Amino acid sequence: MDFLKEGERLDYLLAEDMRIIQSPAVFSFSLDAVLLARFVYVPIQKGNLIDLCSGNGVIPLFLSTRTKGTITGVEIQERLHDMAVRSIEYNKLQDRIKMIHRDIKEIHQVLGYGKFDVVTCNPPYFPTPSRDEINENEHLAIARHEILCTLEDAIKASSGLARQGGKVAFVHRPGRFLDIVTLMRKYKLEPKRVQFVYPKAGKEANTLLIEAVKNGNPDLKILPPLFVYNEENEYTPEMREILYGE
Repeated sequence: MDFLKEGERLDYLLAEDMRIIQSPAVFSFSLDAVLLARFVYVPIQKGNLIDLCSGNGVIPLFLSTRTKGTITGVEIQERLHDMAVRSIEYNKLQDRIKMIHRDIKEIHQVLGYGKFDVVTCNPPYFPTPSRDEINENEHLAIARHEILCTLEDAIKASSGLARQGGKVAFVHRPGRFLDIVTLMRKYKLEPKRVQFVYPKAGKEANTLLIEAVKNGNPDLKILPPLFVYNEENEYTPEMREILYGE
């Protein structure tokens, strides 16, 4: 198939009736991306949305099913950017989604400031390890570790892109919760909604979803916990709704 390059495959996004190009050797999206795309508030009829650290474009694809607005994705890795562009073309969404190959620290040179209603970001989670600990796969190392983009870089860029009153949503690890809140407030983003995601009941949370408002007033809501699996190690009804639209 012309859309695919060596080592790539087309995977279904089941609830969305779309397909996405993935490669185990380069990048495959995780559950975190799905959760963020479902968690964030989006305007239904129109709006200007942007996703930072887009990888293979999974969050823009998911968002396209929730809004009729325009969506921009930003990805620094050329190979991942190319995968995203081809997935968008495969799903015939070029008129609604565009990808930009750029470092998010420089994105304002291209897009300016304060023009987006919604900003999403699934940034690298882990500090840069020592040379002998880093993943030999450059694509995976950059996606997972703060090699080219720190948490502060991502929050600073997001704040600059968001309009007054615009929404900014991140998915991250619970261990960085206080860092995220501190940095968001530093850059005039007021946390409004937080949800912790647990592998199953009785386990510690392993994912954090947080949404802030640009120059918003303090009023944080902690949403009910979300459990991924039940005691039989099957997806909970809430997760089945998120993943399959059931």
